[in-house]
Amino acid sequence: MSTSTQQIIPMLSYEDGVAAMEWLCKAFGFTEVTRMTNDQGRLAHGEIAMGDNIIMLAEPTPDYQSPKHHVENCAIAAKAYTVPYVINGVLVYVDDVKQHCEKAQAGGAIVLSQIEEGYPGTRYRAADLEGQRWMFMQKE
Repeated sequence: MSTSTQQIIPMLSYEDGVAAMEWLCKAFGFTEVTRMTNDQGRLAHGEIAMGDNIIMLAEPTPDYQSPKHHVENCAIAAKAYTVPYVINGVLVYVDDVKQHCEKAQAGGAIVLSQIEEGYPGTRYRAADLEGQRWMFMQKE
């Protein structure tokens, strides 16, 4: 486990945590810090980082359903997710948002909103391979 001193650490659940960690590193530019799997190969605890900041990942239970699958099985969730905005997601500051967006698209991210400028900063929104939503904003 990391020894991060950040006071708030996002914790995200995935159906396939190992695949999610690898995808998030490839598409969004995170670095893998910690990978702990159980006897079945499921991700018991994982950490990815960008700079000095970490995000924790895990597969909580075989019954867990990702946002992507929840939307497929629940009309109310499907309606809520028609908007391009972040619904229970993570905001990540990056140095070059345009370059980041291109890399994310090349890695298979679903871009929910193209690059926008203006308050609160240059940004775009994307969904990952399991439908978790992210906003990436350029450091000003």
